[in-house]
Amino acid sequence: MTYTPYFTHGETRTGRWLITCDHATNHVPDFVNGGDLGLPEDDMNRHIAYDPGAYETAQFLGELLNAPVIASNFSRLVIDPNRGEDDPTLLMKLYDGTIIPANRHAQAADLQARLCACYRPYHAKLADLAAAQSDVILVSVHSFTPQLRGRPPRPWEIGILFPEGERFSPHVIAKLSASGHAPVGVNEPYTGYLPGDAIDTHGTAQGRANTLIELRNDVIATETGQKDWAARLAEVLSAARVAADL
Repeated sequence: MTYTPYFTHGETRTGRWLITCDHATNHVPDFVNGGDLGLPEDDMNRHIAYDPGAYETAQFLGELLNAPVIASNFSRLVIDPNRGEDDPTLLMKLYDGTIIPANRHAQAADLQARLCACYRPYHAKLADLAAAQSDVILVSVHSFTPQLRGRPPRPWEIGILFPEGERFSPHVIAKLSASGHAPVGVNEPYTGYLPGDAIDTHGTAQGRANTLIELRNDVIATETGQKDWAARLAEVLSAARVAADL
């Protein structure tokens, strides 16, 4: 079977949105160390390998907004599509205290193979979908762990990430807060601007309205939670679009 580095859903949908999920799966293609990064199953099923719950939530959100969805089909530990090609964390050798055995001695040729087979095809398809309509709004769906090793618990159920001056995200934050979804992390639990990341490359740098949503993965661990948050987000995003006059 031919390896597919991304999944799409609803490519012909006509909503104003494009829903992306950069860390959708924990899949390791066979060409990468025989499909095994050398980590135990428990590690491959936690946040270091992918964003648990984000893919399902993105799919439900796409259905509600009548929007196409694109999702990566490779673990972030294979190569991280939410980093620029020159980012030193593009191919991680250590993540949240865990050494990645198959990456420990990775060479430039390994990086190039993963760029060509995984990273670049995903970004090429994302670019095509984003260009399909002139007024598209990009929504990137991610999840985060409730607590990193040795760090304090994270109190936010949802965070909105965006660079200074982004015209849509402040309205998303306002609508979330007004709807009682507090506390809302504003550029939490991470900074909202990483030059060359996916939302910067396909959104901000292209002048497209965008927002990056981070959901704490325990609140979207079940189908009920995923559908509930997708419904909340569909309502909030639609109201924010009107408020932003987009």
